[in-house]
Amino acid sequence: MTLAELNALDGDAAASALRRCCGSTRWARQMAAVRPFASRDAMTAQADGIWSALGPADWLEAFAAHPKIGESGTAGRAGGADRAGGAGGAGGEGRWSDEEQQGVARAAEPILTRLAQANHEYEARFGYIFIVCATGKGAAEILGLIAQRLTNDPAAELAAAAEEQRKITRLRLARLLMENG
Repeated sequence: MTLAELNALDGDAAASALRRCCGSTRWARQMAAVRPFASRDAMTAQADGIWSALGPADWLEAFAAHPKIGESGTAGRAGGADRAGGAGGAGGEGRWSDEEQQGVARAAEPILTRLAQANHEYEARFGYIFIVCATGKGAAEILGLIAQRLTNDPAAELAAAAEEQRKITRLRLARLLMENG
């Protein structure tokens, strides 16, 4: 889609398209409401500003739309990704998750097993899945990041996860505008 096409969508359709980039309903609605965007840079600046003004409930909603690191996004995530606009939905965002996690997909089984264990430990500690902008990262690097972030206190970790979601959203906004346009 082009920026002009995104700007021309009605509010609900724009929010749905934007939710492919970030699973927060409020973020997507607010982004749709501030259109038209004069440029991609203006859109990204709005995305960052809206994201930073949201709170933990919105962040957790966005996190729930992702598959766990090491899981296929095309398979969906029970309770999050299969919802409309979530990372496992039919609009290609599950494919986006798979592409973002390419470095993990190529990992050997022992590393994938350790990654699954680390994901479980992280979720047990913080109550939500580990969020990282996985583009360009391998499984070993991600394992190191999980280990490092497991030492964070809950407030610091929520802020770190929200920053990773912001990075993911920026990449996905660029992808949204690259599709068929």
